Amino acid sequence: MVRVLVYLLVIAALAAGAVWLADRPGEVSILWQGYRIETSVAIAAIGVVVLAFLALVAWAIMRFVLGLPSAFGFASRARRRARGFEAISRGMVAIGAGDPVAAGRYAVDARKFAGNEPLTLLLEAQSAQLSGDRGQAESAFKAMLDKPETRVLGLRGLFVEARRRGDMAAARAFADDAVRRSPSLAWANDALLDFHTAAGDWQAARTAVERRAALRLADKGEAKRQRAVLLAAEALEAKDREPEKALAAALEAVKLAPGLTPAAALAGRMLSERGDIKKAARLLEAAWKQVSHPDIASAYLDVRPGDSARDRLARAEMLTKLRPADPEGVLALAGAAIHAQDFARARATLKPLLAGGASVRACLLMAELEEAEHGATGRVREWLARATRAPRDAAWVADGLVSDHWLPVSPISGRLDAFVWTVPPATLGSQGAHLDDDVLGDLDEPSAPLLEGKAEVAEAVTVPAAAGLAPPPAPESPKPDAKVETKPEPVTPPPAEPVVEIAPATTKPAPQQGKPAPVVFPVAHAPDDPGPEQQTPGEAKGRFRIFS
Repeated sequence: MVRVLVYLLVIAALAAGAVWLADRPGEVSILWQGYRIETSVAIAAIGVVVLAFLALVAWAIMRFVLGLPSAFGFASRARRRARGFEAISRGMVAIGAGDPVAAGRYAVDARKFAGNEPLTLLLEAQSAQLSGDRGQAESAFKAMLDKPETRVLGLRGLFVEARRRGDMAAARAFADDAVRRSPSLAWANDALLDFHTAAGDWQAARTAVERRAALRLADKGEAKRQRAVLLAAEALEAKDREPEKALAAALEAVKLAPGLTPAAALAGRMLSERGDIKKAARLLEAAWKQVSHPDIASAYLDVRPGDSARDRLARAEMLTKLRPADPEGVLALAGAAIHAQDFARARATLKPLLAGGASVRACLLMAELEEAEHGATGRVREWLARATRAPRDAAWVADGLVSDHWLPVSPISGRLDAFVWTVPPATLGSQGAHLDDDVLGDLDEPSAPLLEGKAEVAEAVTVPAAAGLAPPPAPESPKPDAKVETKPEPVTPPPAEPVVEIAPATTKPAPQQGKPAPVVFPVAHAPDDPGPEQQTPGEAKGRFRIFS
């Protein structure tokens, strides 16, 4: 619409000019070189316009003729540039597809047609990396340092190559240079954090974490957790040299992450040593509500030095009230009851854990209970043997590594806050040892005789066999002419020794002529032994055959 209005205005102006010239006639006379030209003003105006147009056409033709060489050169350069970018594009696709031959060929074409382009250097470096030519890759990355637009990219490549060849000093120098040139680089800040944590420089690592949080390179919750982990590491390192500094760092770590077990346990123990019992108890109770851990339970039970076993049992009861039915609280309560010699309470506490599948710690507590209450070596050996086959308890796990102690950094990957309190992956899905009714019945009746329903010789035979050891010899018969024949499972039977075949427990041997039939006495099995019906051919058969 605007263009139409402008066009109409121009036409109106020309018409108005023509009318104005027509209303004012006149003459124009030109005398030049003996020639005289006379015409009207209107014709003279038209002649001037035509001459101007012809002059413009002549100038355009002259410029076209004079600019033909440069036009041809520009077209040639444009074609080369287009071919160069096409080679770069195809080379990047080849790198993504993992074709080093094609990537190298396109890198040569890109160097030929677009040699000064930054992408050419990138293509050369990545094709060299793909083909394994580290020297050429480093040369390409060093060439990037000469151009401001590719300098940071070159530092990134040199950092990767230095870390690949194990030159951590050079890698750290490249990361430092990259952070100075561009503070918002995520990879450089992450690399510096890893270098600081690997060197144990917790203060510098905290500075790196705070810088990453300020630049929004990390989530606020993640940065807060990382600061707490670094403070806990600093506290654990300084607890013997600078206890005041260690306590301050541990308290700050607990404030940032109340469920951080090592910080809470250390702060609770140090407050207890200083005599601040109430503050230590409140801190440990708050940590226990966040996460149950044996270190927190141990620190809470020992929060008041010199307390009696009954006082520790009362504090263990408080833990179970804070987190009812928590396995860690149950184990802590059972251990405190054993130390307080409340054996009935310990059995009643452990019974739910044993019924659902006893773990290693539960079996060890049962062995301790049996030894403390009865001094029964056979039953203790039975629970110790069961502990060797029981599912493992939770432990500190990071990158497949299982550790008894918490560490701020994974020794495998160098990752900060990598350790997690969980069941080791190797035991996930394993079935816990199932206890039969006899064992659970013994838990209900702690005063029952140890030999009731089970012969002492059975414990002597079955417990070593369950542990993979050779059983002791069978006891002698009271009759002097009795012949006792047993078939225990030997550890390594010699091949030359004949094998004595004994009939299974479910069949009766045929009586020999002139001799009475043998008397078969069944031998009791351990609670976790499946019995003769489920035995495999390689297992020992617990039977005595006595011939008279």
